[in-house]
Amino acid sequence: MRFLVLVFWILGMAGAVSADPRTISVTGEGVVAAVPDMAVLTLEVSEEAARASEALDSVAARAQAVFKRLKAFDIADRDMQTSAVSLSPLWTRERDTDQPPRIRGYRVSTRVTVRLRDLSQLQEIFDQVVADGANGFGGLQFALQSPAPLRDQARQKAVADARARAELYAEAAGVALGPVLSLSEAGAVSPRPMMMARAEMAADSAMPVAAGEMDIRASVSMVFAIADAAE
Repeated sequence: MRFLVLVFWILGMAGAVSADPRTISVTGEGVVAAVPDMAVLTLEVSEEAARASEALDSVAARAQAVFKRLKAFDIADRDMQTSAVSLSPLWTRERDTDQPPRIRGYRVSTRVTVRLRDLSQLQEIFDQVVADGANGFGGLQFALQSPAPLRDQARQKAVADARARAELYAEAAGVALGPVLSLSEAGAVSPRPMMMARAEMAADSAMPVAAGEMDIRASVSMVFAIADAAE
């Protein structure tokens, strides 16, 4: 009986060791800074009129003028997109009466999303499309045309950072660092450095814009074995 108890105790200890191997777990981060070379601009054309057809015709004509202007800047068709079209009634209610609200007119709006691959055109395009009829601004986002190589650089830096941390911990603990047991990516993102809030556009107001820099970030989790003393 004592022999069986001893066998079970030895097997239990072996299972505990295998379930909790000697490891060092770390995370690493990599960051690569880059200057944006593309901007995504959202413009809005809107109109209010007593009749829906009048508002639609006006918005359609002004939107066509905006597209024509963008093409004059050699912006390709694939970089221009109608991202939204809406029509909504405008209601009014007479004061001090029991009359139900009535429709006094209609508001029509359309949004155009444009990718600008030449940032030197940004200020001039702002000025021109306002003159052509764009009266709303949905936002401005800077981006990179080819972010993949920079993401890979950030990933390499993240792995190097994780290994450096593991080596530091191993040295501090007085142990030798063994091989990599697992590696997983926690995230690789390209955060937007600046997005300008929606605002009404005025033809007589210049809009200074600075692209600045954006960070490409990557994060990894790595598990290293602790090498045996003989290693």
